[in-house]
Amino acid sequence: MVTRRRLLGTGLAAAGVGLTGASFTPLLAVDPAKASPSTAATPDQFAVAMPRMPVLRPTFRTKTTDHYDVTMRPVRKEILPGIQTDLLTYDGNFPGATIKARSGRPVIVRQHNGLDVATSVHLHGASVTQTNDGDPMDTLAPGGDRLYTYPNKQPHASLWYHDHAHHREAESVYRGLHGSYLLSDSIEDQLPLPKGEYDVEIGIRDAHFDAAGQLVYIMDDLERTTLLTNGVPYPYFKVAARKYRLRFANMANQRFLGLQLADGSDIIQIGSDGGLLPRPHTTKSFVLTPGERADVVIDFSRYAVGDTVVLENNVIFNGTAEQVGRVMRFDVVRTAEDPSSVPAVLRTLPPLPTPTNERSINMHMEEGVEHPKAYLDGKVYDGSRVDSSIRFGASEIWSITNTNTRVPHNFHMHLVQFRVIERGGKPPAPGESGLKDTVMVLAGETVKVQATFDTYRGSYPYHCHMLDHSAMGMMATMKIS
Repeated sequence: MVTRRRLLGTGLAAAGVGLTGASFTPLLAVDPAKASPSTAATPDQFAVAMPRMPVLRPTFRTKTTDHYDVTMRPVRKEILPGIQTDLLTYDGNFPGATIKARSGRPVIVRQHNGLDVATSVHLHGASVTQTNDGDPMDTLAPGGDRLYTYPNKQPHASLWYHDHAHHREAESVYRGLHGSYLLSDSIEDQLPLPKGEYDVEIGIRDAHFDAAGQLVYIMDDLERTTLLTNGVPYPYFKVAARKYRLRFANMANQRFLGLQLADGSDIIQIGSDGGLLPRPHTTKSFVLTPGERADVVIDFSRYAVGDTVVLENNVIFNGTAEQVGRVMRFDVVRTAEDPSSVPAVLRTLPPLPTPTNERSINMHMEEGVEHPKAYLDGKVYDGSRVDSSIRFGASEIWSITNTNTRVPHNFHMHLVQFRVIERGGKPPAPGESGLKDTVMVLAGETVKVQATFDTYRGSYPYHCHMLDHSAMGMMATMKIS
């Protein structure tokens, strides 16, 4: 039996961040009168198969570039068994289909907005020009078309795309506007990691359904207690008794995840937001905050055919352990040859340059009020204001402090991948040793990162990636010139 006490006390310490359940008070002032008076019952667990993420096919290809066409449109789709739920989607897929791209080969996506609200498509983790970044204020009107060009000059990484239209981003992403973008390169290709059908994307998020099976969106909702994996609740996934590469993404608006196997078996983390780690890291669990990704290898050869093992979430801050403590189940159904392995060295990252500047960023959200506002450096987001001016080519250390006493945040920079250099005065844990674009910042904590701004000039956002918080105003603009 999964117990609340056990889930709160495990995994997070192993991840090297020393968290407690009290660290995860997520939301401060939900009005009970706004909550849905009747919610759907928690669906049966491990009753449906986990679908593989669909892969988007190019509309056409030239010698240099892949071209895609995507239509954002509403659909009704079965999520809970036997019930049709209204969603906002890319091409009718929930989550959106994966775009598989190659470093050095540009991708152009024509987005058509078939919705009745404005949108802005942001490729999270990508190095792109300002006009292709999906700025919160640079929106695509209903009925409009827009080309987004992704040069893919950066190394391999598991990226994702989602809506970013300010004041709409939290609800639109929650209702389905999110999907994956996998960028590969020769560094990754040459490694003997699991490939093909044994390389699997797993996107996890939560949801609040009313009694009719419709998604309920309330800012700072504490009732998002149904976990969805690849768009379905609490699935099972059939595996062979061999190694799998599993690419996890936290696509939730606010929920933190601490993922572990129920039997306490080892998990080998090989990557994070910006691709492979320098060296693999063996752990019992790993933490993902909203927007973060982790690439892991799990060896199912330790199990016999017929065995099952549950993937658990050990961060319980809203919902019961029965609701949000179990994510999915792996069912070992066959044997298979396994030529794959995890090398002791995965990649070499260049040494960090000597920093040219340091700056401090303070994150704060009002506590104990009905309609809280959220701030960066004491200011609510204003898209017309430049908050940080950065010299092109600079390499800066940012000290990011969460000044709240109870509420956790995380921090995401557009344009750049950064390196975590210090957490709470200590070196980062092994899982944060690679390239990152989103980092956890707990209440009262300071995290230092270093970023180099040498790719594109222009104005780009940085913000809390708990999207309800950014929609409240916890976002700012940096200008690189």
